[in-house]
Amino acid sequence: MSFEIYSSNGTIDITLEVLATAVGAAAMDCYGIVGMASKKHFKDNLSELLRRENYSRGVVVREEDGLIHIDMYIIVSYGTKISEVAHNVQRKVKYQLQKMLGLDVAAVNVYVQGVQIESALP
Repeated sequence: MSFEIYSSNGTIDITLEVLATAVGAAAMDCYGIVGMASKKHFKDNLSELLRRENYSRGVVVREEDGLIHIDMYIIVSYGTKISEVAHNVQRKVKYQLQKMLGLDVAAVNVYVQGVQIESALP
């Protein structure tokens, strides 16, 4: 699936997978985000931390009635204020999509799937 942007020079067709990758990259820039959670484990309530090259795996992008809706599944760092991290992710994602593509996002839903605790041992 994809969506189109029309300009005076022609049409730009962008797939939802490209949007998901841009969303994941924007989220990873936020303080307190350790990684994206794998979507394949959502039903089991298990979180699998994905490496940086797998940005889109923790992101679901939907287009409903011409509006973009984003669901993000993240893992946060222990010791951070989870609600503040989630709000920062929402703001950053909306800002980046507006800046990069001129898109207005209807909703950015953030689902915290886990907390990573750093080991005190080297």
